Amino acid sequence: MRIEPIAPGTRLELADQERRILTERGRISPLYQVLLNSPPIAHGWEQMLSAVRNRNSLPADVRELVILRVAVLNRAPYEFDAHVPHALAAGVTHEAMAAMRAQPLPAGAPLTPAQRVAIRLADAMTRDIEVGDALYEEVRAQFDARTQLDLVATVAAYNMVSRLLVALQIGH
Repeated sequence: MRIEPIAPGTRLELADQERRILTERGRISPLYQVLLNSPPIAHGWEQMLSAVRNRNSLPADVRELVILRVAVLNRAPYEFDAHVPHALAAGVTHEAMAAMRAQPLPAGAPLTPAQRVAIRLADAMTRDIEVGDALYEEVRAQFDARTQLDLVATVAAYNMVSRLLVALQIGH
């Protein structure tokens, strides 16, 4: 790691923040230990990412597949490995998870139409930044307005997560 993590319980001024992280996440991961070097960033990060992961309208399987895909595209294995248990709990098959590692996405990947278009959106947002109108019409056909926003926010947020992990070499 490029920034020294803060061990939980070692700074009294972080006790409330650590308690909130523990309540929301169940543990203070190496990522959050690094984020605690900047309490305002750690607070905002926890609020936003908890909303993205725990309180959005995306079906859990779609959410976890796009997180896995973004992790692969951004070369963030720590993030991929961290989300495998969540993906399995959401009913994602091992075959579908393996397909997330393939570039391009295999035509025969065992995905539903909603999963497939969400992965195509994740690919476009992560690789190209811009999303073409034709692809977005496919997204619109699969998801209502709230879920579209939640999908785009999830892809964007996990691009942020994976890029921070890679830049700071967290999980190496």
